[in-house]
Amino acid sequence: MRLAALILALWPSLGTAQEFFTLKGHGGPVMDIATAADGTIATASFDNSVGLWRDGAPQWLDGHEAAVNTVLFDGDTVLSGSDDFTVRLWSSPGRIIGRHQGKVMGLAAAPGLIASASWDGSIGLWPLDGAASRQLTGHQAGVNAVAFSADHRTLYSASTDGTLRSWDVATGLETAQILRHGFGINELVLNHDAGWLAYGAVDGVTRVIDITTGAELRDFTLDRRPILALALSPDGGLLAVGDGEGYIMVIDTTTWRIARDFRATLRGPVWALAFSPDGQNIHAGGLDDAMYSWPVASLAEHGQMADTERSFLRDPGEMENGERQFARKCSICHALGQTSARKAGPTLYRLFGRRAGTVTDYSYSDTLTDAQIIWDADSINALFDLGPDHYIPGTKMPMQRIADPADRADLVDYLRRATQPE
Repeated sequence: MRLAALILALWPSLGTAQEFFTLKGHGGPVMDIATAADGTIATASFDNSVGLWRDGAPQWLDGHEAAVNTVLFDGDTVLSGSDDFTVRLWSSPGRIIGRHQGKVMGLAAAPGLIASASWDGSIGLWPLDGAASRQLTGHQAGVNAVAFSADHRTLYSASTDGTLRSWDVATGLETAQILRHGFGINELVLNHDAGWLAYGAVDGVTRVIDITTGAELRDFTLDRRPILALALSPDGGLLAVGDGEGYIMVIDTTTWRIARDFRATLRGPVWALAFSPDGQNIHAGGLDDAMYSWPVASLAEHGQMADTERSFLRDPGEMENGERQFARKCSICHALGQTSARKAGPTLYRLFGRRAGTVTDYSYSDTLTDAQIIWDADSINALFDLGPDHYIPGTKMPMQRIADPADRADLVDYLRRATQPE
């Protein structure tokens, strides 16, 4: 039995639409959201997991080895793409159906076929029957988003190279460069039957174009950037736009007027948007470890995303230098308390004198499990001097360095104090 079908049998339905609610449990920011026809919600998170939600309770889909950027329902099957370069299908058991050479940023489904957008500059086509996969190439930089036409014969793609392109699915050949924008394009949504495509770009541009000619039909660009999320309601009547400054704009595509413009969070971006199946609620995710859902008709009446007490959002002037280095380099992935709390990395509690790869509530890569490193002042200093990718080749840790020896020393001193029991 497929996993989603099993969950349907076990869980009652989520609350009715037109109610404000939150889904909490992730250990990192929510990067993407998808909804199934029955109301099941899937959330992709920086904590390396996918959450499946009904009645506010999560079923965790763990297996990715890095942040999950994108999630998709194909019928009752869940698929996801990650910073670990893979596309996973979560049946029972889950399995990898595709592997890129770069981060997977977007997914789209056609009957028996999954398309993936990757920062390796390619689009992957992965048949679900096990037939040979194909790679569509032509973009000059990473691909951020893909969408199939209603008849599934054409695939549209958006890239950091600033172009929107179309592809013939049967042959894998590029059929048109629909648009060349001056900045990278992050998002696209397609209303094929209505003949238009909307896109959002790094420079804050939000435009609607004719999918055949590329001609501009509407421009909803405001003085906010970048555009990080787009979502189309199931009936095509509403287009939601999320940006880096925390706003959600809702556009009525019948009148082409802005119906709502709501500041969803005081700090940080809106990374993820999705409509409920009836189009009456808008789900959103950002820096919080939670998904928020507002009734579209009364967005501003329910408050904003909570200001999670994240150290990297605090005023750097309020912190000593070692804490500031921790906030910038470590805090989004690592907790300081006794549990790892579904973070992307293991807790740092009792770090000094601990062998790498030994926290019991965290799933390590083989690289860390087999490492003989003991965490102390010297090894922590070397980790950030060389960078994790050089100090521990094959680690899941992000590639980052602290160049100044004084900053590394301050971080070591802060961690020595902050990771010990009170």
